[in-house]
Amino acid sequence: MPRQTFMSLSFVRTRLAVAALAIAMLLSGCQGGTTPGSPASPTGSTTATPTTSAAAPAVSVTPVAPAAYKPADAQGKAQNVTVPVMPELAKENSKAGLEAFIGYWYAQLSYVGETGDMSAWLPLISQDCRLCLRLQESGEDGYVHGRWLAGGKISVPTIELQWTADALKSAKVQVIQEQIDYYNADGSVGRARSEASNDAFAFFARFADGAWTVVDLGVIG
Repeated sequence: MPRQTFMSLSFVRTRLAVAALAIAMLLSGCQGGTTPGSPASPTGSTTATPTTSAAAPAVSVTPVAPAAYKPADAQGKAQNVTVPVMPELAKENSKAGLEAFIGYWYAQLSYVGETGDMSAWLPLISQDCRLCLRLQESGEDGYVHGRWLAGGKISVPTIELQWTADALKSAKVQVIQEQIDYYNADGSVGRARSEASNDAFAFFARFADGAWTVVDLGVIG
């Protein structure tokens, strides 16, 4: 087991233009030409006054870039860590669903190590999983009283599923974890560094009530 794991825009424009409309009306008293000596026919004309609407002011919105991720170091905790999102596939009771769940489970465990936030990870484990409970205790201890960890990111390059008809499914998982440095609230070193690790884990999960739960976990060899 890894030691003390835990670890955009366009402008909007509106132009309003009202075209000038002119109507000329010519009224003639005679259908033919005018007779000499007769009074001139009255002529009237009416012209509509063009109306022009001022163009609406351009509206611009400046996109706000997401805050940059900053890993933890000796000066402080990690900032703006991306929260893992469970893929829809990981909610399926299938071989592909279990594989997606395992990847998500370890992504959440890595998130715990960077932030100390277990709110999304804890619902994924059974209280019967003793190693899971030890990971929980370790994670809580790493962030109690203002402490924090630096490093410890987890990746899962290989997952070998043992898909059988049994309700309990198992998998062999390669888990790689970066080294971990431990710091106290004042920035002093909390304990000796945990070196990077590359281990194989036996992973056991059960699907019930529409969700996977880890029921046991152990290091192979």
